[in-house]
Amino acid sequence: MLDHCPGAANLRTPTLTIKKCPQCGGEVEIFSNDTSVTCRTCGLTIYNDIMSCVQWCRYARECVGEETYRKLTAKKPEKIEHN
Repeated sequence: MLDHCPGAANLRTPTLTIKKCPQCGGEVEIFSNDTSVTCRTCGLTIYNDIMSCVQWCRYARECVGEETYRKLTAKKPEKIEHN
């Protein structure tokens, strides 16, 4: 029997990804358990589109812990479009 769900492994032991900022093209480091980071070059907030079992599993809170659960289930701010 598994101690924890294997689907949440990257949330409990984060992995690092380097992404390109869509605004300035600079490199942005984002961990698999981060919901957002700020580009150090231009200041743009970049969201990590984490789709994981946390959104649907009834045992998620127990599996990943209260702090990680709250962080991953918090709503992102709405995007405001300027016309």
